[in-house]
Amino acid sequence: MTASAQFITVEGIEGAGKSSNLEAVQGFLHKAGVDYITTREPGGTPLAEDIRALLLADRSEAVSEHCELLLIFAARAQHLKTVIEPALAAGQWVLCDRFTDATYAYQGGGRGLDMQHIADLERIVQGARRPDLTLILDLPPETGIARARQQGALDRFEQEELAFFQQVRQAYMDIARSQPERCHLIDADRPMEAVRQDIINTLQERYPDLTDKRSAPPTG
Repeated sequence: MTASAQFITVEGIEGAGKSSNLEAVQGFLHKAGVDYITTREPGGTPLAEDIRALLLADRSEAVSEHCELLLIFAARAQHLKTVIEPALAAGQWVLCDRFTDATYAYQGGGRGLDMQHIADLERIVQGARRPDLTLILDLPPETGIARARQQGALDRFEQEELAFFQQVRQAYMDIARSQPERCHLIDADRPMEAVRQDIINTLQERYPDLTDKRSAPPTG
């Protein structure tokens, strides 16, 4: 049985289909009668969304890698304090589009920042809080970038070179390999229905009590 509210995150590079596949998780939780909220990073609160806008804006001024990192954790501190922790304390599940794994992947893998510095900030900002389950949507960066370009204007991160996203992808794969009890790598380079079914299968295996609720006949 699931003892408490769960914190589920969905990760992946640009074009991996995070937004679309979040709907599969939402559908699973809704059918199981779970009380949950959906949020995102960077963002999730008015202040954190302002920081997100600063981070994504295309600008002529070069952005320091450490400035970027600190802004991300500033937004995360606000998000945790005002949204994530209160929801979990109230018994609500939290479904989040990206979290700290993205920082390890983008700022650690992509930017080449010291992973220990990220870990230090993670400890300061999050304490012991970590996701209970992380779904990492994986696909070749070439495919992801092509998908992102089809969706319109590119933000500051989406304009990075292919090598950047190759490093980000490798960092995500390293995370999945090192933390298999929490992270599930999903092959996102397939038709949408196959990806969604893989996600549902993962959720059913992780939360069998919810699967029982989904399949139970109505009473009364």
